[in-house]
Amino acid sequence: MNHKLTSILLCILYFSLIGVKAQETKSGIFEATDHDKMQWFKDAKLGVFIHWGIYAVDGISESWSFYNEYLSHEDYLKQLSGFTASNFKPKEWAKLIKDSGAKYSVITSKHHDGFALWNTNYGNLNVVSHAAAKKDVLTPLIDALKEKELKIGIYFSLPDWSSNLYTHLTTSKRRYTIEKDPQRWQEYLNYMNGQLLELKKNYRPDIWWFDGDWEHSPEAWGSAKIRASLLKDAPKTIINSRLTGQGNYQTPEIGVPVYRPEAKYWELCMTINDSWGYQQSDTNYKTTQQILDIFVDCISKGGNLLLDIGPKADGTIDPIQKDRLLKLGSWIKKHHKAVYGTTRGIPYEHFYGPTTLSKDKQTLYLFVRDIPKDGKIVVKGISNTINRAYVLGNGSILSQKKIAKLYWNKYPGISYIDLPKETIDSYYTVVALVLDGPIELYSELNDAVEQN
Repeated sequence: MNHKLTSILLCILYFSLIGVKAQETKSGIFEATDHDKMQWFKDAKLGVFIHWGIYAVDGISESWSFYNEYLSHEDYLKQLSGFTASNFKPKEWAKLIKDSGAKYSVITSKHHDGFALWNTNYGNLNVVSHAAAKKDVLTPLIDALKEKELKIGIYFSLPDWSSNLYTHLTTSKRRYTIEKDPQRWQEYLNYMNGQLLELKKNYRPDIWWFDGDWEHSPEAWGSAKIRASLLKDAPKTIINSRLTGQGNYQTPEIGVPVYRPEAKYWELCMTINDSWGYQQSDTNYKTTQQILDIFVDCISKGGNLLLDIGPKADGTIDPIQKDRLLKLGSWIKKHHKAVYGTTRGIPYEHFYGPTTLSKDKQTLYLFVRDIPKDGKIVVKGISNTINRAYVLGNGSILSQKKIAKLYWNKYPGISYIDLPKETIDSYYTVVALVLDGPIELYSELNDAVEQN
């Protein structure tokens, strides 16, 4: 074999190895086969989403209120004069988020209305030059979050409905089409990518949380180029699924998936009431129990929860939102072993409730929402010996009894575990089952008795 042919084959092999580092899944998610950079995300379980912008002034829906023509774009922008951030205390925000039990936070750097929370050199709508605040609010918040050792996510809207360079203005009004004015579209892309590179340089986020990709094709957005640009010199950065075909994890919204998502990594984003941004008339807050129901459901299915808050225009956070975050954090602190670093639990056929597993799969955590009527919980079809059963958070050892276990077949029997009332948590009691090895689930159909 000559040297030239050898070099060609080596090049082919090299680029083939590069090519297998990532692959696009059936769901359109670009998943790195080297999952090292995703491990912190999978272990984190909880993030806090922050929707903050001029829409908080009048308490109306963010961007959509003018896009759906509930009011004019001109009237929407009048809120700029009321966005003061006069009581904005980023260190208090960061402490609240840390105390909630969250491991990361995602902040709306720019929503679909194009209003930027930092002192950008691009566009004509930002907090320093055009709002009453007259100051950068993104930088001090990110600095405060980093001080609390929280991972940083930056939400960025691909569309900018306020920009004259962009195609859409409202649901019924279009400025132009890409086909008819490709040069204008390229000018918009230059502006958009300029802001992205600015954000990358200033903050080097751990997560890029994109939104709005539905308005144009991935080719029109240049999604692959965006991904390459953002990962250059920052290969460990994570991208959500809303940069079509280029993300690392799925991003369902509002409703917990009924069935476990196929994606290895996913995150439910959900409001704390019914609104993303602050709306004073929206008092339909989820109770702490309801939030925990959703959170426990997410982690039992191997996902994360990104719980949203909407600060007021002056930078204060509604007391009810604070209360929910702090109570969530208090519960998580007590039961942290069943939360952080766990994997999705076992099917409901084995336990009628949510579960998680330790990384080594030798501890099964059972989430008990209600008080069992006979003081017992039931676990079925676990072939392992349960070496110990105890209540997480107080250490109470629980007695157990097994029935329907016979020597002449492999059926592991049904375990009844006592759960005294005095051990019951006000939200979820977590029972830890310490097994004699990695969990083994029995799923065979028992036939008729042939010998005993």
